[in-house]
Amino acid sequence: MSKNLKVFMSSLKMAIATFCSRILGLVREQVLAFSFGASGFTDAFLIAYRIPNLLRDLFAEGAFSSAFVPTFVEASQRGREEARKLFWSLFILLTLLTLSISLVIYIFAPELIHLFAPTFYKDPEKFQLTVTLTRIMAPFLCLVSLAALFMGVLNSLKVFFIPSFAPVFFNVAMIGSMLAFPPILISKGLHPAISLGIGVILGGLLQALVQFPLILKNGYGPKKPDKLFTNDTKKVFKLLGPGLVGFAATQINLLVNTILASGTIVGAVSWLSFAFRLFQLPVGILSVSIGNSNLVHFSNAWKAGNKEEAKELLTSSFFLSCFMVFPAMIALIMCSNEMINVIFERGKFDTYSTFMTAKALKWYALGLPFYSIYKIFVPTFYAIDRQKIPVYCSIFGIAFNILFCTLLVDNYGFEVLAIGTTLSMFLNSFLQGVILKKDLQMESDQFINLRFHKLIAGAICSGLSIFYLKSFFNFYEMPFIYRCSTLVLYLFTIAFVYFVVCVILGERALVTSVINKISKRKR
Repeated sequence: MSKNLKVFMSSLKMAIATFCSRILGLVREQVLAFSFGASGFTDAFLIAYRIPNLLRDLFAEGAFSSAFVPTFVEASQRGREEARKLFWSLFILLTLLTLSISLVIYIFAPELIHLFAPTFYKDPEKFQLTVTLTRIMAPFLCLVSLAALFMGVLNSLKVFFIPSFAPVFFNVAMIGSMLAFPPILISKGLHPAISLGIGVILGGLLQALVQFPLILKNGYGPKKPDKLFTNDTKKVFKLLGPGLVGFAATQINLLVNTILASGTIVGAVSWLSFAFRLFQLPVGILSVSIGNSNLVHFSNAWKAGNKEEAKELLTSSFFLSCFMVFPAMIALIMCSNEMINVIFERGKFDTYSTFMTAKALKWYALGLPFYSIYKIFVPTFYAIDRQKIPVYCSIFGIAFNILFCTLLVDNYGFEVLAIGTTLSMFLNSFLQGVILKKDLQMESDQFINLRFHKLIAGAICSGLSIFYLKSFFNFYEMPFIYRCSTLVLYLFTIAFVYFVVCVILGERALVTSVINKISKRKR
């Protein structure tokens, strides 16, 4: 239980900060939906943003973080100055690398749009807007990569809250840009959607700058490295290479979905994006927070030679993640239409868009546990120097997704793309779990055991309870404030029934210890 609490309290700090960011992210999407709806111009921004965002997730928040943190922990164990030299060597190298890639994106923006949205050329205005937005947002990769580097350093130093809170500033910049810049742009004869690109750049800059004072406070201020390519920096980039594929599963699946969706019907890219945004709320608050916390604690224990403690931490992270995401999965599946109605349905986002977005969200939601497990397993392979395993698993998952979606999207529509993403992530996480259990010499029932099935039972009971409760309400005929209250009632019921069932089935120790730990911190 102490291992659960150790991971939980680190995760809680990140989760609270991430919750603020994700809520503002939803507000950002609300403003986007209200201002532009699920239109061709929204599709243009989402396609343009997908390019630097894809590379951001690979370089910054995915492979780079997993390669950097264990190496930084090793350097820190040799002394602060060693870790400081590694940090600033990577700062220079990462800046040069990402700026070079940003320049390539800027120069070849038209060709990239032809690749990622092959049907956009049929609408010259939408195509040109997409190219312009791509060029404006190209430097975002550099800014957000440096923000992720700062976050990796601070998390390794057990500083979790502010780095996880930094994306709040990105969302604030986006919201402010959408509200402030369109009238100015229109007055100058420019498209108002360009405000979205400006917001992305300002947000990326703020996300990096807000963390820098903590870097200085912790004694890791600027230091000229003796040489850029040291053994440590080479190790990071050696890990980074295969990691670009290992972490690519989610993003390449999304990229395939984007390409295929752009060839279906107008609005499909937006529906998938809005659905994925809601899906990412629990992923970001729960899964990413627990995964990042596990990476730091597992790496510390493993590098120090405490193998059994490291395995206990991994198991604790697995069950804590499942414990938290199962009720979120039920909520997204059972209340998808209600959530989207309350959050997005206003302005240019109509009832039809709500219905279509909800169809995608239900299929994405089924994959929530697999995403959660994936966020824990992949960094673990990095910590034990087995980074090639996620590569092979990802290649298999990507191949399956491409084949599945390509064969079925024409006959069954855009929602097949969400199904393919969920199925491929299931295969990916399942294969990684089997291999990780063998590599760490863990028991056969270490992950899937009676405790896991108790959590499943709690999720099923909460789903049945909300299905019964919804029969008493005519949700869509209520005034807006009553719809909001009813949705809160639905969500509370799911959580309450889930936790009560888990306590009855024997998970009382986890629930009570977590509550006690939180109450002690408040006092």
